[in-house]
This record gives sequence, structure tokens and C-alpha cells, in this order.
Amino acid sequence: MLDFSGSTTVYLACGCTDLRKSYTGLAAVIKLKFHLDPYSRGMFAFCNRRRTLIKILPWDGSGFWILMKRPDRDSFHWPDTPDELKKSH
Repeated sequence: MLDFSGSTTVYLACGCTDLRKSYTGLAAVIKLKFHLDPYSRGMFAFCNRRRTLIKILPWDGSGFWILMKRPDRDSFHWPDTPDELKKSH
């Protein structure tokens, strides 16, 4: 079951990610690039180059979910660097 409580940590992968990857490819990015555990109770969010698609990868204890969002119009505002993310608070 997905946990959307306030205690869930959400990690944003700043910049763009190749979203042709499935859950195994995204889990590898989490582990190898960010040195985090993809099997933790966090949610990991990725955005494509054109900022028109977001994928969120959470682990619920028994398997991965892939949540996707594509807006009808426009694009998402997505940080390119961690510094840009910190400035938006």
C-alpha cells in the first residue's frame, strides 16, 4: 500500500532523466547515482528533458509502484540543480 503521510521522504532527481527506463532502471539510478536505497520508504521523483513527464518510484514493502503524470498543456517547473531546489523553498 502507498503511504502518502507527512513522514514519507520525497527525493527529487534534479535535472533530466531518461524516462524510457522502467522500475529496474530507475532503481539503479537511485542506487548508483544518488547512493540511496530504492527499497526505502521514500518516494523518488524523476522528470524528462522536456519537463512534460514525471515518474515517481515508491517501494511499498512488496514491490515498486510507478506513478506517472503528464500535463495536458505546458510543462513542469523542475529544478536543474540542488541549489535551484533549495532556493525555491
